Amino acid sequence: MGKQFDRAVHALADKSHAGGRFDNALFDGHQSCAYELAVIHAELAAAGALLDGARTALDRSLATVFAADALQFAVERLDGVFLGLGVEGAELAALRSDPDYVEARAGGARSGFLAELGTRIVAGDDSFGQVQLEEDVELARASFARFARDVVAPLAEDIHRGDLTVPEDLLQPMREMGAFGLSIPESYGGYAAGDSENNALLIAVTEALSHASLAAAGSLITRPEILSRALLAGGTEAQKQKWLPGIAAGDPLCAIAITEPDYGSDVAGLRLRGTKVEGGWQLNGAKTWCTFVGKAQVLMAVTRTDPDLSLGHRGLSLLLVEKPSFDGHEFRIEQPGGGVLAGRAIPTIGYRGMHSFELAFEDFFVPDANVIGEEGGLGRGFYLTMAGMVGGRLQTAGRALGVMRAALDAAIEYSGQRKVFGDTLGSRQLTQVKLARMAARYAACRHLAYGVGRKIDQGGGTMAASLVKLIACRAAEGITREALQIHGGMGYAEETAVSRYWLDARVLSIFEGAEETLAIKVIARDLVQASHAGADD
Repeated sequence: MGKQFDRAVHALADKSHAGGRFDNALFDGHQSCAYELAVIHAELAAAGALLDGARTALDRSLATVFAADALQFAVERLDGVFLGLGVEGAELAALRSDPDYVEARAGGARSGFLAELGTRIVAGDDSFGQVQLEEDVELARASFARFARDVVAPLAEDIHRGDLTVPEDLLQPMREMGAFGLSIPESYGGYAAGDSENNALLIAVTEALSHASLAAAGSLITRPEILSRALLAGGTEAQKQKWLPGIAAGDPLCAIAITEPDYGSDVAGLRLRGTKVEGGWQLNGAKTWCTFVGKAQVLMAVTRTDPDLSLGHRGLSLLLVEKPSFDGHEFRIEQPGGGVLAGRAIPTIGYRGMHSFELAFEDFFVPDANVIGEEGGLGRGFYLTMAGMVGGRLQTAGRALGVMRAALDAAIEYSGQRKVFGDTLGSRQLTQVKLARMAARYAACRHLAYGVGRKIDQGGGTMAASLVKLIACRAAEGITREALQIHGGMGYAEETAVSRYWLDARVLSIFEGAEETLAIKVIARDLVQASHAGADD
């Protein structure tokens, strides 16, 4: 399979270069093929992670299931890519009759084998998706899991159905438990040992909180994660000393303002204008989909501080906008000098509790000291945002893991109780097969996420954060859909938590880098450029 995949990547690389240089217009002429290659790459990477990392007998069996599904997925999608790129497909046709391929496909696709695994899962074997965690990480995971079960879960449905703001009853215990400083070094008041990252801790805590509620708990970590990493990457020492201890303590609470009404993932086109005035900057323009900004007391705003639009992303800077905290769905701040910042929450089908706002800035003043990196940070906003987004995307994969495990747990419990045609759902072959495939996909994503986290800890794997975010968020949507389907009519009822899981999961592939943007502009582009560099060598 690797040979056929590499051939497709080489073909896309050839069509994306002119005169020996990468040409974005040529590349964009093959977006559909680029997207497919990125998704195939993610599927195969997850299969490899589970095959290599399976620690239990159940996971080893599930690895054969996921690998079989990933192989079939890859061959079917590569067929379209070959056609789209005009690549002769004899090698791909030959692969379908290759004995090793046939055996791998058959080994994980036999209905009796899948049903046997599903039966074990319904009977209570929960040893799927297990990864080796350091003792301190496991202790933290267990502590946050108890908090999520005892404190978050009882409030989650009311917050979702009442469209409430996350209450202090959840925020204050999370402050006390150190949830907001997981990636901030101890020297700045956080919980990362020394100056090294501990992404396993970040993922584990996020999973535990998201299992109870994505919107009311698991997502609270994302914004301080992005802001703290941007500060660590580009802030002055004085800024780090000023802001990081407070962020780690959850005071101030944070929000991020990147997206604009006409510019989403196209960060280089952002237009929120910062005009230099005495002592600082006046902000004019709009932002949208700014999550938790009502409650937050500091907002990281990606701002165009150079009026020359031809500079693209090189004209952007990061400004820290300070504001009072508001619990409602609207706010308006008027500065003594006449500046205004107004916000309104956007009604959404899910992901309630955090609330995503649209913002309007009118001559809103921000002091020079609040430019991340101060004068040296001007024009570096894009790079510092991307530094923050690496952690944000990995943490989003953790959020997806928590939601999919919650949905899977609910489906397992319901299938063992619900009677249909005189017997339980869990005794039916189709339900057993569904649960086995759901567990296999969850296990593969979990092994991949922790593996990527280790690579980032060691100073690499930044592109892989986008890879695991891509597949984990897609998996969460599929698994929550199947869990809801297993519940039948009750799954569509608001009183059943699985309906909330499904609605919340839908947003995961949109924020922190839309699925399509990550696939085409990050993953596929990286594959193409690496392939072309290899060909040159």
